[in-house]
Amino acid sequence: MTYEVIDSHCHLDFPKFNKDREETIERARAHGVAEMINSGIDYKTNKNSLDLARKYDFIYATLGLSPQMVPDANNERIDQILSQIERNIGKAAGIGEAGLDFYYCKDNAGRKKQEEVFSQVIELADRYNKTLVIHGRDGEELALEMCRDLDRVVFHCYGGSLETMRKIVDAGHYVSVPTLVCFSDQHREIARNLPLENMLIETDSPYLSPRKGRNEPLFVRDSVPVIAQLKEAEETDIAMATVQNTRRAFEL
Repeated sequence: MTYEVIDSHCHLDFPKFNKDREETIERARAHGVAEMINSGIDYKTNKNSLDLARKYDFIYATLGLSPQMVPDANNERIDQILSQIERNIGKAAGIGEAGLDFYYCKDNAGRKKQEEVFSQVIELADRYNKTLVIHGRDGEELALEMCRDLDRVVFHCYGGSLETMRKIVDAGHYVSVPTLVCFSDQHREIARNLPLENMLIETDSPYLSPRKGRNEPLFVRDSVPVIAQLKEAEETDIAMATVQNTRRAFEL
């Protein structure tokens, strides 16, 4: 079926694409993936994301500071990344991914440090009026509370509760449904209950593939018929809505 989609979150700069990055991008474009948002997680990947956005006018960069790296990072490294984000803010479609990851981080000191760093990232998003892309695994509710004053927030690869999802929607924010929806009952329930006007779709590639092997932006199309069936809607309506939502969320 012919329609355009946007992969709202991918990592095309990661090493798993080193052998065929250009072909992967061309394959996605040839099959209707109109745009891709490449999200950085640290200094190196932020730079790589900017390089991709400079090379391709249909790839946008978000500049992030992953919560997974925060507990073991020294203050100098964190400050370096925050400065990098601020220095390149005009070239970025958003800030993130950043947030809280309490799934991997169990100790209070590490979690507290994540909160402190996330507060600094939120301050940047607020100061420069940029969309914030949140990684909030097992910390979704606190992340929502912390960014309550921001206008544009995307909860990337959302896997939290329906109750928290409804609070996110009530706050006017966006929830991104990953390709996990193709095989995960939890994510199907999220997609079924998420209002279409708040929905984005993503691959988070090279992770979370709906097919055997590595994920890639092309596979974001796999989610569309699944979501259409869950919501008893036309595939074209799902595609059109998520494209419009993504462009609105990131002011593309």
